[in-house]
Amino acid sequence: MAVYAFWNNKGGTGKTSLAFQAICRYANLHPNKKVLAVDICPQANLSELFLGGLVNHGSDNLLMRQGATPRATIGGYFQLRLPSPYSPVSFLPNDFLTDPHSFNVSIPSNITLLCSDPLLELQSNAMSTLANTQIPGTNTWLSIIDWLRDFLAAANGQYDTIFVDLNPSFSIYTQIALAAADFLILPIMADDSSRRAIQNAFSLVYGLRLPSPIYAQHAFATKLHAANRPLPKVHLIAKNRITQYMGPASAYAAVLDAIEEDVASLMKSNPAFFSFKKTSDGFVEIRDFQTTGVVAYARGCPFYDLHSGYLNVVDQRVRVNESQRILCVDAIDSVVSKI
Repeated sequence: MAVYAFWNNKGGTGKTSLAFQAICRYANLHPNKKVLAVDICPQANLSELFLGGLVNHGSDNLLMRQGATPRATIGGYFQLRLPSPYSPVSFLPNDFLTDPHSFNVSIPSNITLLCSDPLLELQSNAMSTLANTQIPGTNTWLSIIDWLRDFLAAANGQYDTIFVDLNPSFSIYTQIALAAADFLILPIMADDSSRRAIQNAFSLVYGLRLPSPIYAQHAFATKLHAANRPLPKVHLIAKNRITQYMGPASAYAAVLDAIEEDVASLMKSNPAFFSFKKTSDGFVEIRDFQTTGVVAYARGCPFYDLHSGYLNVVDQRVRVNESQRILCVDAIDSVVSKI
């Protein structure tokens, strides 16, 4: 059972849209594998896409799952854990899971969804307080950080591959997800802020280049190492939303080259942080999805299942060009081929 996390602490990198398309395509190409998609971003955009998108009542369907008893979301599971945060609890994972195909026929039937929940933002303060409580003989931080690992352990054997969509932050629930992940998929944009975001990501996750030794004892990596827990390995860096017809635009090429140089340098000094040995194996280019992307996300539809021609999107007829749709499928396939 491999766990892949889509994450970047910088927002606006196309993380959720890439996650949605990659998860659907992976499940489509591997129909015999059981896939679990975990949405742990309080905006719950991935959940809405799986449940129908804007056009097909994804928001309404999500609200219905959030209103179920028990609350069929990651927030519902965390709510179960809050009264007894440091001890195992008895629960059935299926009580919190959703079959997205029953809401959205475009989603492969071998995908199960753990929906997200805006409750995460309210819960995070309580979870952080609990994680920092001092109790002799109890590693309170690790007990909280293990909540998603506990959930996946309870569902052990049901799923072959797990994908997690994370919030662009390093909040307590983001750390909970990262601690459960085996591999990281980092979407980036071709700009200086993405270069800084990559550097920040390695600082946050792996404790590299911290501004002062004072931070080391509190670092995520330090705490996981102390508990003999592995850190997730960087598996793929997706250069997202690159100019459609030209490949990487010349104005951005220097930034992309600098990011690759930064990663190559880190690979030499810290090879254990990566699942690949050559930078060429760890990078993939994702072109701008343009109108095809807008239509696909509005309809909650994977590119491979999207029809070309004129389609209805919120009382408008929008044309999907077949050649562009195929390019979108090819771009996603380049990601899936590395999973």
